[in-house]
Amino acid sequence: MFSLLFIHWNPDVVAFHLGPFAVRWYSLCWCIGLLSVYVLMHRMFREQKLKEEQFDPMFLYCFAGILIGARLGHCLFYEPEYFLAHPVEMFLPVKFAADGSWHFTGYEGLASHGGTIGLIAALWFFGRKVGLTYLHVLDNVSIVTPITAMFIRLGNLMNSEIIGRPSDVPWAFVFERVDQLPRHPGQLYEALCYCIFFFIGWAVYRRRPALVGTGFFFGLCIFLIFLSRIFIEYTKENQVAFEEGMLFNMGQLLSVPFVLLGAYFICRGLWHRSNP
Repeated sequence: MFSLLFIHWNPDVVAFHLGPFAVRWYSLCWCIGLLSVYVLMHRMFREQKLKEEQFDPMFLYCFAGILIGARLGHCLFYEPEYFLAHPVEMFLPVKFAADGSWHFTGYEGLASHGGTIGLIAALWFFGRKVGLTYLHVLDNVSIVTPITAMFIRLGNLMNSEIIGRPSDVPWAFVFERVDQLPRHPGQLYEALCYCIFFFIGWAVYRRRPALVGTGFFFGLCIFLIFLSRIFIEYTKENQVAFEEGMLFNMGQLLSVPFVLLGAYFICRGLWHRSNP
């Protein structure tokens, strides 16, 4: 719904019901993102004449690595004091009350930096197990990763979470479940960036497929994503209280090593392609 200046945002977090089960927009966006990656990666496997029987196990490794890494990343980077005192809640989607009772919450809190680390680790284990070149697997996954990141941020938008700072720009969102202040739609900024990064990576892959296996696409992916995060974080509210008063918030600090690593692999990939 639109006002004269701002976009009033208060969608139902539930997309639809399947009998007694509610399918939330956030879960739906995750599923669409993963399905998109599955289809595109399967196409790349066929084009590169890789073994089809290795594809599904690789996809499962990716899914597990991202989910575990993203969950642990949020718990340890953003709320270490709470989750180190409640370690079971790191791994189970529940919250315990003081009287010992519990209720199902889902996984409230996933960090993209942790998800990236988990993905890198999972693909290393997968490559060792099946005998594939690690950088070849990492490059292939990195080409399509931004499309999943885009859908995850759209899910955050539907949940009215990871909101932006107050702003008077004409496209500001009023997240009515939060307050009545117009704010930067930081989730939408990220989603648009990730969409552009996917098309950049895909276009380079179609023109220069020989770069797969050099580490170039891995470097390009993390360089673009985390460089954009550093700048977009300035439009977003801090996620946890200890970030108040910090010159750079936790998301920005964690992004710096990934930007440097990405720049290294871009240069390494181009050099190896020029000097095979």
